[in-house]
Amino acid sequence: MSGDSCLHQLCPPAGSAPPASPAVRPKTKTCSFRGLAGLGNKYVRLNVGGTLYYTTLQVLTQQDTMLKAMFSGRMEVFTDKEGWILIDRCGKHFGTILSYLRDSTVVLPKSRQGIRELLAEAKYYLIQGLVDICQSALQEERLQALCVVPVITSLKEEEQLIQACSKPVVKLLYNRSNNKYSYTSNSDDNLLKNMELFDKLSLSYNRRVLFIKDVLGDEICCWSFYGQGRKLAEVCCTSIVYATEKKQTKVEFPEARIYEETLNALLYETLPVPDNTLLEATRRRAQCGSHSEEEECGEIRERVRRIHVKRYSTYDDRPPLGL
Repeated sequence: MSGDSCLHQLCPPAGSAPPASPAVRPKTKTCSFRGLAGLGNKYVRLNVGGTLYYTTLQVLTQQDTMLKAMFSGRMEVFTDKEGWILIDRCGKHFGTILSYLRDSTVVLPKSRQGIRELLAEAKYYLIQGLVDICQSALQEERLQALCVVPVITSLKEEEQLIQACSKPVVKLLYNRSNNKYSYTSNSDDNLLKNMELFDKLSLSYNRRVLFIKDVLGDEICCWSFYGQGRKLAEVCCTSIVYATEKKQTKVEFPEARIYEETLNALLYETLPVPDNTLLEATRRRAQCGSHSEEEECGEIRERVRRIHVKRYSTYDDRPPLGL
């Protein structure tokens, strides 16, 4: 244990019996800290939801909170036979609570869920300053954009974005007015589906992939995929069909192929560049005609989901998977 007044989360001192778990702890008793209120350097042993802490009475009583009421004699506290003060709350964020009481500053959890949990504890202990900090942080995150998608205005700008980006890039070019002929009956619906899928992927993977839109290109609807500054694949969704009397433009929605190429692009997140064998293994090679487009798309979604879970298995703030 260090010599400063910092928080210590540890076991009982050597030579003493370890405290029993909360489920089998002996009968508790009550005591008052009224007689110790003047001893600012007196160490107190706390059991907060099964997590053990050492701190001082000075830290617990220097701000006007519920903890001050507990340890200044205004409220009775429960102890076990080893003398550990029992507080029936989750101990996950109690170290942060003590840090704020000591220094009036705090390092907030990285995830929104962690900040919400800390906010609930701050409200319980009536620590208004910490409540304000947590609420302000949640409000600031709420005002921030979930995803920013650049819109390309020139070929030069597109090249600069792709070359400067260390992440894979997915670009959707859509320009409905860039058409010489009339559209087939399902084309407008399919164009909308392509745009909706782009929005869905960008919300799910904006931390891992740069998504950009192009509204000035020569195509009507076309997906492009880039990795480490070079083009990997392109999925064009338009074609010319010949009706009885005139030509028409047909827009398709190759959902399975788009998921497939997105999966391939994710392989370029880290060096070295994946070899051809690995790329070939992820590409669609369904020779059997019994697989429907929906079944194939489902298989590709599952592959993308597995990579997503594997990459973020060690993070608390895993982004949502919208596939």
